[in-house]
Amino acid sequence: MTSHVSQVRALYRKILLLHRTLPLHLKALGDQYVKDEFRRHKNVGQSEAKLFMKEWEGYAAMLWEQAKHGIQHSEATRSYGVPLTQDKLDCFNEEQIGQLHELMRETTKSKMQFDIVEETGQKR
Repeated sequence: MTSHVSQVRALYRKILLLHRTLPLHLKALGDQYVKDEFRRHKNVGQSEAKLFMKEWEGYAAMLWEQAKHGIQHSEATRSYGVPLTQDKLDCFNEEQIGQLHELMRETTKSKMQFDIVEETGQKR
């Protein structure tokens, strides 16, 4: 059990580190979403935990690849995430579809709607 907990924590930290490669408005949204999801799944059963970890490990791998790609290309040509397949969508329950819809709404808002202050003290 202790090994599982350390694996979950390591994955959580890895994702938060990878979020540093995102634009500030997506980083803020992503950090909060990850925090909520990991907290929400803290006491799930073994089979659900296994699926949860697999999906988040896939997310981390995708972010890592996009971060490497982003280093080589300009900010204007960078893309974030991947489209969901119909198979994945079919596996979601109503609550998850609602969360996905809310996440989509938040990520497609103009970044000027966010009031994020960078370390330099300037608003973005």
